Amino acid sequence: MHDSRFPSGIRKLRAGLLIAVAISMSACTALSVVTHSVSPDEASVPAGRYQLDPHHWSVSFDVAHLKYSRFVMRFDKTTAQLNWDAAGMDHSTATVDIDATSLDTNVPLLDKMVKGTDVLDVERFPTIHFVSTAFKRTADNKGELTGDLTIHGTTRPVTLAVTFNGHAPNPLTKQQTLGFAADGHFSRAQFGLSTWYPAVGDDLHVAIQAEFVANAPEAGSS
Repeated sequence: MHDSRFPSGIRKLRAGLLIAVAISMSACTALSVVTHSVSPDEASVPAGRYQLDPHHWSVSFDVAHLKYSRFVMRFDKTTAQLNWDAAGMDHSTATVDIDATSLDTNVPLLDKMVKGTDVLDVERFPTIHFVSTAFKRTADNKGELTGDLTIHGTTRPVTLAVTFNGHAPNPLTKQQTLGFAADGHFSRAQFGLSTWYPAVGDDLHVAIQAEFVANAPEAGSS
């Protein structure tokens, strides 16, 4: 239906302006993404509580398989919280909960076997839990994060090599976002998981990629 208040020429001009504005906004967004960069300066990060971005993370374990290769398993459901201190990584803490039932080996039969009573026994122990206890800096934006890892009802200390990739407001969501990479090794036998050894190796390697986003301000807060 035409708007009778405006001549057709003005209507066309108004439509053209709206399209131009939309294209301009889209172009600005695309440009901000293409030119996006993050700051490696830990002091630039606002102190506070951050949650794992549910769409940008990965947690995988790999283990030697018959000495042919290292077989990779991933988990599809994880939550984590980062309490970032103004002093940077040295005084910040993290907790992670991995849903053991979300294990994915890309082989349905093997999924069932690893989740079963011979290995993870996920019905009794549905959560893999990690809580950090100490941090030792090794270089700028790098360090060794030690924490208590609980798997299969057993808790043992493990150490992860952590890299702080950087911080900046996300150009799409505008949320304060931090990026990290981490990896480490530990003995699965220490957690009561010696099934199929030595065909399946004892050394478990864990690899983590994670983005954390700032919690939304609570209602009424300034």
